[in-house]
Amino acid sequence: MTHLCMVNLPSYGHVLPSLEVIRELVARGHRVSYANDPAFADVITAAGADFVPYRSTLLSYLDGRAEWPSDEIAHRDLFLDDAIAMTPQLRTAFERDRPDLVLYDQGVGAVRVLAEQWRVPHVMFSPNSVPNRSDEELLREFEERRRDPRYSVHYGRWEEWLRGNGIPSGYLGRPTRELALIPRVLQPNPERVDARRTTFVGPCFGSRPDPEWRPPAGAERVLLVSLGSTFTSKPGFYRECVAAFGDLPGWHVVLQIGKHVDPAALGELPGTVEVRDWVPQPAVLEKASAFVTHGGMGGCVEALFHGVPMIAVPQDPHTDQPDNADALVRLGVGRRIDPGQVTAEVLRSSLLELAESPEVAARLAEVRQELMAEGGTGRAADLIEAELAG
Repeated sequence: MTHLCMVNLPSYGHVLPSLEVIRELVARGHRVSYANDPAFADVITAAGADFVPYRSTLLSYLDGRAEWPSDEIAHRDLFLDDAIAMTPQLRTAFERDRPDLVLYDQGVGAVRVLAEQWRVPHVMFSPNSVPNRSDEELLREFEERRRDPRYSVHYGRWEEWLRGNGIPSGYLGRPTRELALIPRVLQPNPERVDARRTTFVGPCFGSRPDPEWRPPAGAERVLLVSLGSTFTSKPGFYRECVAAFGDLPGWHVVLQIGKHVDPAALGELPGTVEVRDWVPQPAVLEKASAFVTHGGMGGCVEALFHGVPMIAVPQDPHTDQPDNADALVRLGVGRRIDPGQVTAEVLRSSLLELAESPEVAARLAEVRQELMAEGGTGRAADLIEAELAG
């Protein structure tokens, strides 16, 4: 029995896209050890993997308790600090149980140094868009930033840590093998992605059971509003949504507000608005006619899979949310509204334009067919096994 190790961030947006691939690998007879923060133990073991705990320094940011810094360097420093704290924990955990192959999420790319030290193949999972620049361009960008006084301290720490972990150049570069768990249609400039190392396998769904959700009797259409699990502390935004959609005839609004907003802060709610701190998103999208989202890749993919048009309101410019929003517009299946432009009137008019458009419905059907053709879970598992065999 081969032993595979998977390492990921403690974030639903990163963990959930990987779980069906892990479940499939376990079903094929592989033993999978999945390392993550203890907060994710239950969801990981439910996929059949052996849970390996490590403490992440990013948990409070990823679960929405702490605000991400707006400064790019401070943002990068947080991930470097997490890598420095994480790798000795993983080295100890696998000291006497070395894996035959290392799988890792793009958010914990520094885990690759362990695979290099253990001399085992490694495959990176990308639940978001991937770099579309060549190795030469990325190295040139790295060198330019390293010479920039604003970045010099950060990159000095990064190089020192890499050299201390057996990477003499102080530069990791792109992964040797990468599975993009997203549809190719959501990738900016996909023709520039190196197909020799990166394969778009599309969304990896499977048999993961979701709690059933049904709209109330009399609801003709369902609108889901969710800013994911991290960017939920937005009571002002939710109030605009209530004003925009609460009195639309025939519509039932499901408003996910997370754990950090008091429903009382939203004011008096009409009976057509259902407020939840969490919802089984795929189950709601299966019944939905539209989706207001922050533009996270996971939600965008799930909505495209179910043929649901989207209004994207990107919350973090340091993520792929703005690119995803632009991709939805380019595909003809969504609208982008930046946070500073959000008003009840703009939200309402955008929804009605999307929901009443036969062109949007036709384009959604075409995109769904493209998603289904990419192979998903089974193809991802096949490619991982090919790396083992190689």
